[in-house]
Amino acid sequence: MSHPVPLAQAAAAAPGEGSARLATVNPSERCENCGNEVVQRYCGACGQRLDPPVHSLWHFSQLAAEDLTHADSRLWRTLAALLFKPGHLTAEFLAGRRARYLPPVRLYLVLSLAFFLFAAATQPRFTVLKLGEDPDSPGHTVYRAGPVSATPLVTPGSTESPEQRAARICKEVSYSGPGASLMGPLMLNTCRKTVEDNGRHLTEIFLHNVPRAMFVFLPAIAGIMMLLYWRPRRYYVEHLLLLVHNHAFVFLAVMLAWAVGLLVHGLPSALNFALAVYFLWYVFRSMRVTYGQRRLLTWSKLIVLVSFYLVFGAIMLVATSLYSAATL
Repeated sequence: MSHPVPLAQAAAAAPGEGSARLATVNPSERCENCGNEVVQRYCGACGQRLDPPVHSLWHFSQLAAEDLTHADSRLWRTLAALLFKPGHLTAEFLAGRRARYLPPVRLYLVLSLAFFLFAAATQPRFTVLKLGEDPDSPGHTVYRAGPVSATPLVTPGSTESPEQRAARICKEVSYSGPGASLMGPLMLNTCRKTVEDNGRHLTEIFLHNVPRAMFVFLPAIAGIMMLLYWRPRRYYVEHLLLLVHNHAFVFLAVMLAWAVGLLVHGLPSALNFALAVYFLWYVFRSMRVTYGQRRLLTWSKLIVLVSFYLVFGAIMLVATSLYSAATL
């Protein structure tokens, strides 16, 4: 069994051309991670940067500051392009200029995770199912998606336990449609658990499942785009890549809008309208940059795409809601 030999011993023990070549290489110009020669600042074998050993806190602070401000400059370059240059990241990736930007899948995953965490932490009004008593018909329960304007189910000072309240409210729940033997108990169980915690657990499960559903939703929309851009023929991955970048943009832009709303106590309606218009223009412009087709043709394809998007999106949300209720 052979044992590793230190570089200096190998250079001294192996005479000839190979030894001379090793002897001419400065040890400081060899990668401390893999031992290969480093011609420039980064090792061509493992990618580690050539840095002197850290001997002081000041030196370590300098390296940390450089890592945050310079080494990951592609993060800021990627986010700026994502916000203000529709289609640019997709076109650059397809052209082979990829090292200067973050990988698209990693970008999407990070922003989608940040989006749903941010939504759960800062959007208390986001609710999958809200229950309340109908003010126009006392004694009857109202079931609505999202915020509901109704009398709370729990009155201050009530001695009714959550289980008793759930049994009282959910006795109205019934289902006689297709699959009643399966859907009936499911709806009853969902109602009881939703009443007990006012839908908090259901909302958490829904927000956890939506990112998973997007992995089915995006490929389906990419298939529609492949039909829209049949001639000239393009690869399926090109359409999927554009959707990944555009959805990453939506996650980032909505988070920024929410952050501004938290600072100024709500966004004005005019700003919300401007943001919606910018979203529409952004998708149009990204399609123009990526595919290079005429404006009128691109607008017509965008209208078709938005129609399919709304239909598929509604199906995805319903399916995700049912799955979330079934696993509650």
